[in-house]
Amino acid sequence: MTEQPDVGATLSDTTASGSAPLTERITMTIKDRRLWVVIGLLIVISAIAQAIGMKTIPLGGALSITLLPMIWGLLMAGFASGQPWKKMPIDLQEAATSIMGVAVLVLCARLSFTIGPNIMAVITAGPALLLQEVGHLFGTLLLALPLAVLLRMGPAAIGATFSIDREGSFAMVSERYGSDSPQYRGVLSMYVFGSLFGAILVSLIASLTTSLGVFDPRALAMGSGVGSGSMMAAAAAAVVAGHPEMKDQVLALAATSNLITGFLGMYVGVWISLPLADRFYKLLTRNKDAVLPGRVAAADEAAAQEARAVLAQPVDVPVWTSALVLLVAGVIVATISAKSFSFTTVITYVILGLLSWLGIWLSKVTKGKLPGIVTVFTIGAVMTMPFSPIGGWITETAKATDFLTVITVMLTIAGLSIGKDLPVLRSIGWKIIPVGTVSIIATFVLSTIVAEFALGLWH
Repeated sequence: MTEQPDVGATLSDTTASGSAPLTERITMTIKDRRLWVVIGLLIVISAIAQAIGMKTIPLGGALSITLLPMIWGLLMAGFASGQPWKKMPIDLQEAATSIMGVAVLVLCARLSFTIGPNIMAVITAGPALLLQEVGHLFGTLLLALPLAVLLRMGPAAIGATFSIDREGSFAMVSERYGSDSPQYRGVLSMYVFGSLFGAILVSLIASLTTSLGVFDPRALAMGSGVGSGSMMAAAAAAVVAGHPEMKDQVLALAATSNLITGFLGMYVGVWISLPLADRFYKLLTRNKDAVLPGRVAAADEAAAQEARAVLAQPVDVPVWTSALVLLVAGVIVATISAKSFSFTTVITYVILGLLSWLGIWLSKVTKGKLPGIVTVFTIGAVMTMPFSPIGGWITETAKATDFLTVITVMLTIAGLSIGKDLPVLRSIGWKIIPVGTVSIIATFVLSTIVAEFALGLWH
């Protein structure tokens, strides 16, 4: 899901080198009537999703799958965005993408408030947090890449399986292979698949794995940090639903794991996983292209060109406008969840908005050398540590705003942005569905297994 900060800028920059030229940026403010369509849909859909609530589906025995409100929000918003009768205009979907960038930082800020009070638990699990990254590294390579070769995806298999392909992957593959390469199409298709289905898939597998009762909740939390904010939040929410007594500890470990994955992901991707994927692909295909190399059907190529043109039309929504939209939607959803209004929820969202603005500002000042997500996460964690004079107050204030309600709002706005990405999936076809599914499941399950082993070994 386009769930990371500056997603629109990232995609525009990386795809602009293709055939579609960049167009002038459009800025939508609260005065723009068209933006109110996005705001209205966000509030209505997220409120309905929260009202539907959590539903548990028994699978027999002790197994079950828990569907959280965020899933309903994502599905309903995705349908509203991409339904075939009257599609949501592209510029409004791009506006939703811009708001999504701030929503991810707001979520990270909320999660960071669980780090400070649980800092000792994070430190104690330190070795396991680092070792579980092995699962994220090899999960997709060992399982998804052979499947992609078996399905004859061609060199696109490399881009689609060297990681779960979030924003940084575009730059890695574009630099190594070029933005018109089949490897790049693989990244693009996996990114869109993850945006459409990633949160749902990881939520379901995390819920199922949790219900087995064989893994330490801390290992499940660490496995949740797959490098995507929305997927991490979805997986962590499923783990918390199964272990509510460990809520804060699970969230702290999941958020820290996700930060480590995001931080190390660029270096590991450039120097280890992408070269390994390339060599493994050549080994599996005997250094020959598969039957389906970079050639695609004319219709599929047209779909890919359409997708690149869409992604090259950026729309900006100012940070403070985005923060205000999220505050209103967030307070409404939190009120429905708690069945009562709390002014501390408003205060919490104001703090989250300020932290998000600070992260974006510092990122711009440092020209991207200090990512906003790192700034928000670090400052939020430090603010709530035991030695902080305001730590106790922030922690108590933030309790009125359940992180699950923040995720419901975030995934709803993400759903409103995905209709424009559907043509990209057509450029690869149905094959990305099994490959993407295996990639996402493998990275969660294998990293959880490694974390479980590391926790037993270390303790």
